Amino acid sequence: MASDHSIFSERPLREIDRILSKGATSVHVTALDGLVNVNSLFTVAVFVGLSLATPGQKSLDGSGTCDAGEDIVKNLVIFEVISFSAFLFSSLVAQGLKLAIIINNSKELHEAVKGHINNKLLRLGMLASACGSIMGCVFLMLSMVNVIQIRLGILSCGVSSTVRATVTLVALVSTALVIYISTVIFAFTH
Repeated sequence: MASDHSIFSERPLREIDRILSKGATSVHVTALDGLVNVNSLFTVAVFVGLSLATPGQKSLDGSGTCDAGEDIVKNLVIFEVISFSAFLFSSLVAQGLKLAIIINNSKELHEAVKGHINNKLLRLGMLASACGSIMGCVFLMLSMVNVIQIRLGILSCGVSSTVRATVTLVALVSTALVIYISTVIFAFTH
């Protein structure tokens, strides 16, 4: 007596492919949700930086010779706007991909994150979203360097607290970006 569910029949293989495809789509939606949530947190940091962009603000150095000039305040605003734009771009692309997955693949409400997807479009969209997040992080880091200079004194004065804070910020953010970029590259090549 032969069974329809024999390991040698085509039916189980098609069923496994269908299950794996649905699981992968769910993972993609979860990853896109995480990206949007992280971008939201970074956007809050952008607005905190903008609140510090007041011309004529004195540094905590106290001497007055190391106070940031208008050029640093202008750069802060420019970097914050670019950072905000990049995070917004990344979030909108991720939300658009998520919406496309849900609308195109759900016939029933409980299957909203399962279904077939255009892998090339999904990969391209996720890559664009990752690039937006990377650009946002770079410009947020640059704006935070300007915040440090406004609050603690400009880097050219060599104030130790300014140098230490800047070096720590650049080292940690750069390391995190290298890890993130490596992970994205690994995900797209495997």
